[in-house]
Amino acid sequence: MNLSDYFSAYLPAVENELKLAVYQFVPDQFAEFRGMLTYHMGWEGEGAGPSAQGKRLRPLLVLLACEACGGEWKKALPAAAAVELLHNFSLIHDDVEDQGETRRGRLTVWAKWGEAHAINAGDLLFSVANAEMLRLQETTGYHTALEAMNLFQRTCIHLTAGQYLDMSYEKQDSVQMEDYWPMIEGKTSALLACCAELGALCGGAKPTVREKLGEFAKNLGLAFQVQDDWLGIWGDSALTGKSSASDLVTGKKTLPVLYGLKHCPGFAQLWGNKPVPPQEAESAAAMLRDEGAESYTLTESSRLTDLAMSALAEAALTNDAGKAIEAMALNLVNRKA
Repeated sequence: MNLSDYFSAYLPAVENELKLAVYQFVPDQFAEFRGMLTYHMGWEGEGAGPSAQGKRLRPLLVLLACEACGGEWKKALPAAAAVELLHNFSLIHDDVEDQGETRRGRLTVWAKWGEAHAINAGDLLFSVANAEMLRLQETTGYHTALEAMNLFQRTCIHLTAGQYLDMSYEKQDSVQMEDYWPMIEGKTSALLACCAELGALCGGAKPTVREKLGEFAKNLGLAFQVQDDWLGIWGDSALTGKSSASDLVTGKKTLPVLYGLKHCPGFAQLWGNKPVPPQEAESAAAMLRDEGAESYTLTESSRLTDLAMSALAEAALTNDAGKAIEAMALNLVNRKA
């Protein structure tokens, strides 16, 4: 089997498990409240369907890791659903905090129902995620479920701490390049590492294999975010769906921006009058490129990708599922949108 074969087998099961969780833990008595979740998950409302649901990469990584470690992937479905529910909880709250009005081409929950309801809906989704994780007792046994829940809760703390740093940095003028890494490790990398470790745990992997898979996914998440930073400034707008140099216009403190603030006086002066006006975004991006910010960003992405693939190789997962994890990783870090 190749990567697409695994996705074809896993995705319907993941979607079914997600729906079972939402409908099981949020009864008909709260159908209107539940509708906020089913809307956000892309199942109902205008524009519902696959494009509104996202790629579901995190649960797929859980299932691939489980099977790559010799386990039965269906036993890991509660963990796979839980991480996707957790991810979507964070998106609902992120949209409130960032005042983002659209996601995946649709109105966000807060834009549709108001901030208070969106906060409450995010809290509900977080609770459903935890309840779903406990269902691992039924498929893997008590001890594995307890260890998985411990990992899951520590990841929740890491995830929200990363969001705290991201929000704090928006108001700080003196953010340094070294401050960037703990922020993206929390926001992006920690949950991917959790996915790989959860899959390994459900698959009965040895601690050394689980550790290497976690190391792999942690560095993959870092590389993914650095690549995303590159796309936000130099990506093809026709492919990304965003205007050219969008991260400069919105004032995000991404890796190339922090590099520019440290090494490019001209850019630092322009940034001091932030946000960068849309009409100056392309010239600012060219200024960063000329001063080495693009080269540095791509080099860091490659370095982190190499670390990820090295850890994956050390895990020695030579079956088809292990090869599919490698293919998935390369697809993520080589994407153009």
